[in-house]
Amino acid sequence: MTNLLKNGFAAACILLLTACSERPAEAQKTAAAQGAPITRSTAGPAPTDMTGLATADFAGGCFWCTEEVFEEVKGVKAVVSGYSGGPEANPNYEQVGRGETGHAEAIEVYYDPKVVSYATLVDVFFRGAHDPTTLNRQGPDAGAQYRSIAFYRTPEEKKTIDEAIARVNASKQYNEPIVTQVVPFQKFWPAEGYHQGYFRLHPEVGYVQSVSTPKVEKFRHKFPELLKSPL
Repeated sequence: MTNLLKNGFAAACILLLTACSERPAEAQKTAAAQGAPITRSTAGPAPTDMTGLATADFAGGCFWCTEEVFEEVKGVKAVVSGYSGGPEANPNYEQVGRGETGHAEAIEVYYDPKVVSYATLVDVFFRGAHDPTTLNRQGPDAGAQYRSIAFYRTPEEKKTIDEAIARVNASKQYNEPIVTQVVPFQKFWPAEGYHQGYFRLHPEVGYVQSVSTPKVEKFRHKFPELLKSPL
């Protein structure tokens, strides 16, 4: 979601009124000043009480999109947007967007394994949250900071991911093979506060309307049985 790439995409499509990286802080302030309702349900800080919860981390392009997808899954208690996959400590949005840190835009999902399994979350990631076949790119967002990554914490999680990749490839859902990196989890850095819950806080933003919403609707169509009701 670099300014250059997003601005170019907006100019080409005209429909994009503002890009994912354009003035998000200002948009947040404007919404607050106008008394816009906060409709998010689980996006934001990690739970203070982790009793009975497990954690899963994924990267699949713009975290505004992937955050909302997983937020809508039954059994998910919280979703945090952030950065992972690189060596840089305490990265910020501008650094990551310029490709200076090695990190990708990522999400950390806190879920109740008694309600939703890790295997189901992995299935959502590969089949409904993004396109895992595009190398270092998701839609208009290009660069390694938008690469697809499935992070694992245990050998069992790695096996689940590998099996999902083989299954989805065999299904021919996509025309090309999956190029997702499968790597051990090391560290997740939460993104700035104005990114948390962005999809619901700013439905008027052009990027949300033209890029994020179609991705979320794709998930809703593929996995109706997993949706929280009401959202």
